Amino acid sequence: MQRWRGLTDLPGGWGRCVVTIGVFDGVHRGHQALISRTVEAARQRDVPSVVLTFDPHPSEVLRPGSHPAQLTTLRRKAELVEELGVDVFAVLPFTPELSRLTADEFVHEILVDKLHAAAVIVGENFTFGHKAAGNVETLRTLGRRFGFVAHGAQLQGRTLPGDAQDDGEITFSSTYVRSCIDAGDVAAAAEALGRPHRLEGIVVRGDGRGHDLGYPTANLSAPRFAAIPADGVYACWFIRSTKPDERLPGAVSVGTNPTFSGRERTVEAFVLDVDEDFYGQHVALDFVARLRGQVRFDSVEGLVAQIGDDVARTRELLGIA
Repeated sequence: MQRWRGLTDLPGGWGRCVVTIGVFDGVHRGHQALISRTVEAARQRDVPSVVLTFDPHPSEVLRPGSHPAQLTTLRRKAELVEELGVDVFAVLPFTPELSRLTADEFVHEILVDKLHAAAVIVGENFTFGHKAAGNVETLRTLGRRFGFVAHGAQLQGRTLPGDAQDDGEITFSSTYVRSCIDAGDVAAAAEALGRPHRLEGIVVRGDGRGHDLGYPTANLSAPRFAAIPADGVYACWFIRSTKPDERLPGAVSVGTNPTFSGRERTVEAFVLDVDEDFYGQHVALDFVARLRGQVRFDSVEGLVAQIGDDVARTRELLGIA
């Protein structure tokens, strides 16, 4: 897969393509369906498939300070998109100048002059252009003028179980996934994502308290906008960037360590059955299940006993003997 930053240096002889457009934060199951449809349409036309995304998140440019929690880093997003068979992952820097392009200008300058789109496939709620004035119907109208076809794909979701009067449908969206993670419901997030939610970062030095308790932890420093689950203890898979195919079981605590009157929110991973200092390594945590909320214990002994139970439950949930 080719990875482009901007559209100023397209390969020589670049012809037509099929494009899908969006932020695609999380690359959840709805995104996956949309991208897969784009790949299939491109193959039918024997042209490249292009995922056009934006960095930074448009919200941060349009309303500084409103950047939503980030489900995937840009690098991780590219990896997930590549797994779907995409030919080109194109990142368009989202600037104030780009935000001021009208819908007509965006289509003419980006989709027609630069990408030579033969087809554009977006979600049915897609909006674009200055003040989000353009929608799918706008795209279809402009497509007829400029010689491409536009499709608005139905959004993916699931039906909620329960009594008939309570039944409804949840649409898979980045906002929905963020709400699940914010509530600590990593199982629901995983259902929408089609895989566990992943938190990446660098292991930094902690206060060493875990080592003193017999459960040394790797303390994760996550990126600024990373989507960190609600305070609590979780069963996770621990992955090192140097060994991406190896998953190590871990019990992860998110919170402020109230037993010790902590104030700073931390993410600490106890990696089972591994005696290693992970300091300075880039690692990832795949959240599988929430074990419990954060609790303040009256004694260190009570805390240590609970950690032992957390580790045992982690083994059970992850299928570790």
